[in-house]
Amino acid sequence: MPQGNPKPGEKYLHFKKKAYQIIGVARHSETNEKMVVYQALYGDFGVYVRPYDMFISEVDYEKYPQVEQKYRFAYLEDGKIPEQTDPWEPEILKDSGGSADTAPEEEDISAEEGNGLLIRFLDAETFAEKYEIVDRMKGEMTDKLIDDLAVAIDVVIPEGSLPDRYKQLKNCIQTRIRYEGR
Repeated sequence: MPQGNPKPGEKYLHFKKKAYQIIGVARHSETNEKMVVYQALYGDFGVYVRPYDMFISEVDYEKYPQVEQKYRFAYLEDGKIPEQTDPWEPEILKDSGGSADTAPEEEDISAEEGNGLLIRFLDAETFAEKYEIVDRMKGEMTDKLIDDLAVAIDVVIPEGSLPDRYKQLKNCIQTRIRYEGR
């Protein structure tokens, strides 16, 4: 039965009406706990990991009394993603228990905020322009945005604190400014 046995390539609908595709089933390296690795089929197509038992579990109706779907992630028989016709009420999406169910939605919000900066950065013709954009947007920087900007200029900014990573990104751009046009 697919509902209780997720396999790579299968599509599932989360009870908040977001579609995901299974990448695989893995095991935790230390606890040997079964985990489901899945990818969002919307937004920035984020990849997530959730304990297997939680993935195949039924919806917690105490937390989400208005949800009609039986399972947290419902198997999509034909693999077709249904159109969302009824907008969800914001109170349904709130998670008072701090569950991981809200992680994909929160990540989408931060991705949307940084999207304008990324577009302007990619459109900038010189590294001096890129530097000005990054310098002005210090307060809007996130680790993901730094990673995206670094990829755009073909560098890797190592993990660390956000201020350190921001400084490293600016230093890389300054170095490119020195050699631009040679």
